[in-house]
Amino acid sequence: MKTADLQVLLKVAELNSITAAAKQLDMSSSAASVALKRIEQALGAQLFVRTTRQLRLTSEGERYLPLCHQALALLQQGQRLIHEEQHTISGEVRIAVSSEMGRNLMRVLLNKLMRRHREVTLRLHVSDSRADFYRDGVDVALRAVTQEAAKDLNLYGFKISNIPHVLCASPHYLTQHGEPLTPADLPQHNALLYKLYDVVHDRWELYRNNQQYKIKMNSDRAVNDGDIVRRWCQDGEGIAKKSAIDVGPDLLAGSLHRLMPQYTFALTQMWLVLPSRQFISPAIRLIRDELIQTIADLREQLIAQGIVTNQEWPELNAG
Repeated sequence: MKTADLQVLLKVAELNSITAAAKQLDMSSSAASVALKRIEQALGAQLFVRTTRQLRLTSEGERYLPLCHQALALLQQGQRLIHEEQHTISGEVRIAVSSEMGRNLMRVLLNKLMRRHREVTLRLHVSDSRADFYRDGVDVALRAVTQEAAKDLNLYGFKISNIPHVLCASPHYLTQHGEPLTPADLPQHNALLYKLYDVVHDRWELYRNNQQYKIKMNSDRAVNDGDIVRRWCQDGEGIAKKSAIDVGPDLLAGSLHRLMPQYTFALTQMWLVLPSRQFISPAIRLIRDELIQTIADLREQLIAQGIVTNQEWPELNAG
């Protein structure tokens, strides 16, 4: 029994049409019909009742279909494992990342991977604007999205991490200007603002005990580069709202201090997205796995130091 025949069977059962299934699988209707006949002959049972107007599963087909799903999934998993073991991690990786991730976490991570795998070449697209896979010539992109947007993601992707955001400032700034303790204190401080597509993010929404606080921030500067916001914050120029992933090393080193930890921001998510499954390569799988582990290690360190909590930074499998 051929794997391709099983794929035809599942697609026909999904669409209730040999013609529609054949079209999606890029084959002729006659070839799809022959594939179904081969399976039925091998099983010695009829799987579909065919009429001029409709197609439906027989009782034998209904019992066989879940087993077919499981069998095909196992076969495909085995094929992927063998394929990856037989092929060295090599080839060109064309990846888009934000300015901050590109200069910091991803620069270090990719350097480390490419030292271990010399046959990998890199084409890095760095921009805080959303990359277009075709216009910008990239195969994979690292994106931060809201939980609602992640549900509507119309691209194939891997969820890398949940992302909490924190308020932070440098020790020098706090010595000069004091530390805000409540949302009402925030407008008295200079906010270091991020802008994207000419939209300045000067309204911060904080939460405590299911209560929302919307604060219009005062600021003397804004920039379309997240890493400059972080560097301004290190320079003592004001307070910033930043991803815990981006400023985690600074918080651990003490060059930045977390503010108002009892107030939190809405959780976002980091995804590694591709136009389709066919763009997944062993090199991209390795980048995914290394990125998940690197961020998980940072999370554990921040929790161990009491800078963030388990509740505000849920583990990957906790949604």
